[in-house]
Amino acid sequence: MDAVSFLIQFLNGIQYGFLLFLVASGLTLIFGIMGVINLAHGSFYMLGAYLVYWFTGITDNFFLALAVSLPVMVAFGFVVERFAISFLYNRDHLYQVLLTFGLILILNDVQKIFWGSEFHGIPVPEALSGGIPLGDTQVYPVYRLFMSLVCLGVAAVLFLVIRRTRLGMMIRAGADNREMTQALGIDIGRIFAIVFGLGAGLAGFAGMIGAPVSSIYPGMGDHILIISFVVVVIGGIGSIKGAFIGAMLIGLADTFGKVLLPDVASMVVYALMVLVLIWRPRGLFGRTL
Repeated sequence: MDAVSFLIQFLNGIQYGFLLFLVASGLTLIFGIMGVINLAHGSFYMLGAYLVYWFTGITDNFFLALAVSLPVMVAFGFVVERFAISFLYNRDHLYQVLLTFGLILILNDVQKIFWGSEFHGIPVPEALSGGIPLGDTQVYPVYRLFMSLVCLGVAAVLFLVIRRTRLGMMIRAGADNREMTQALGIDIGRIFAIVFGLGAGLAGFAGMIGAPVSSIYPGMGDHILIISFVVVVIGGIGSIKGAFIGAMLIGLADTFGKVLLPDVASMVVYALMVLVLIWRPRGLFGRTL
């Protein structure tokens, strides 16, 4: 592999890692802070992609569709938490698994009713349709760089919200000691609804921004859900920093695995997870209980 090919694969791995981070960060917030096993998180990713496809067809503008779809996804997550998830906090995790699995089935049927079973695609916005020359013959798509920069910006904002704002302080307090936070007068139910809505929005946004470079199809969230759980396990449950590092590792391992070890590429990310867990059983940044 020459230097240019290596650079292209490296950039592809970073871009995939950023996309995984958007999904995994929402998953680790919901799982690590709320203690909710949300199997429907991948369906939020799928729903975000279909929403931006739908609104792009209506507005004929991808960026406007993005601006409309994102608050819809956050509101949808908020409603799901208030009218379904909120009743299961004091019950066994099995109830959460059954409810969120049922939600997968419901969203899959809703998707088929509105958009059918065909594959769809969104054209790359004309302003970002060019490429950056790398070497004499190869170019790298501008839109993929745009995706990486947007995801990096979202990661920075998310980190600042969690670490530097009053909302982030209440979220971290609720994660450490839910009962004490409630006793201090903080409405932990409202905080959990915000967290769930934020998590759904992050997953949906990942599906939206990734739609122009991949197909939109039924069940597209199933694979991303499994990989996102791997990212969360590697990074440590409840850690945003861990989700970021884990997503970068998985993005690079998956990309270079498909290029260098195509026969065993599907095993590479899981082998990486096993190695990390042997070294640190709670993940790279998991808290020791």
